[in-house]
Amino acid sequence: MTGPLALWVPTRLLLLLLVLKAYVFPGPDVTSDVWVIYQGWYEVLRTGTFPLDDVTWQYPPAAALAILAPAALFFLDYAHAFFALVLLADLAVLALLLRAGRRAGRTVRGAWLWTVGVPLLGPTVYARYDVMVTAVAVAALLAGARHPRLMGVLAGLGAMLKVWPVLLLIGAVRRRAWAAAALTAGALAALFALAMPGAFAFLTFQRDRGTEVESLGALVFQVARHHGWEGQVLLNYGSVEFLGPYVDLVSTGALVLTGIAFGWLLRWRLAAARSLPRTPADAAFVAVLMFTTTSRVISPQYMVWLVGLAAVCLCFRGSGMRVPAALVLAASFVTTLEFPLWFSHVVAGDLLGVTLLFVRNGLLVLAALVAARELWRSTVSRRREPFAARHTGVERRAGRTAGPLDAEGGSLGGARGALSSRASREAG
Repeated sequence: MTGPLALWVPTRLLLLLLVLKAYVFPGPDVTSDVWVIYQGWYEVLRTGTFPLDDVTWQYPPAAALAILAPAALFFLDYAHAFFALVLLADLAVLALLLRAGRRAGRTVRGAWLWTVGVPLLGPTVYARYDVMVTAVAVAALLAGARHPRLMGVLAGLGAMLKVWPVLLLIGAVRRRAWAAAALTAGALAALFALAMPGAFAFLTFQRDRGTEVESLGALVFQVARHHGWEGQVLLNYGSVEFLGPYVDLVSTGALVLTGIAFGWLLRWRLAAARSLPRTPADAAFVAVLMFTTTSRVISPQYMVWLVGLAAVCLCFRGSGMRVPAALVLAASFVTTLEFPLWFSHVVAGDLLGVTLLFVRNGLLVLAALVAARELWRSTVSRRREPFAARHTGVERRAGRTAGPLDAEGGSLGGARGALSSRASREAG
């Protein structure tokens, strides 16, 4: 046993020992979400309805599949079955990355990053269902180049599990991927709406959330409460949030930043003049990084999304996302320091807690900026080789090169003829 698998085995054994409490990790008990909250949802979901009276249920309807999945391991109790399924999902991601990394023009750096990155998040990563969602997202991105419809189906399923995988489509070059995602998400939504009451109650619960203490916006109140701000830190809608004067204003500011991020991504999509084989993965990484960083809530488990997408980026030889990926790894380690290790300091807002948040969130902001710059440089800047010369999957019809971000003949950045003309001029 060599390579990433040789490191994966002992690190995952350690994670299992931590969530099974053979060894006690300092700080709050992160497994209570599984033993108490998830198992409570499981008891409600198995009756054929969603947890309508529980404001902590803030997930799309297909999340019920992840919560109910431990029933398949009927010979284990709920929590142990859940941990076993997360372990299998973790292994599936590693297998996908290893398989992808051994193809021509690829590298196993992505598998190494996943192997190292997951344990940096501590036991929290195995006590949430986010590894399962990340496995679906990784499979979708790796399928994208050859099987756009499969990518769309997986992205649609992922979006109905936890919303964010819809961002995987931001760099998709095939309309078929978008169509398959829409059909999959629509079919699942209709199925759950008809079969189980309260399938979309989560939308109200998400809307009413405030500014969580670990988020970027929370830094305003982490500092302000040492200068007379009269607010509180309370458990609210399933997370520890700031409540009091100006919280609504800061929460609105976070939404504005998210809107700006979306605007930048739209501008990039329209301006991109070429697509490299790695572009869909890079674009997905940038999009999720931006939306995570600007969110009103940055829960520790969100970091596993970024680790997974960064790992896919690094599967491509010559990836420009190595620096942002390293920043995400560093942020993952600091995340474990602030939760659960020293979460009491974060809640108290003392020097240690605030410093950890500034470092972690600063790393995420820097990673987002560097990653966005690289995405723009590799697809928009004219200083690099044109799409026609570098994209391995280019389609040629009647002696012309297909548009870079729409290989099926349409144009997203302007008229198809204009893009083809530009590619021809640059190639010459």
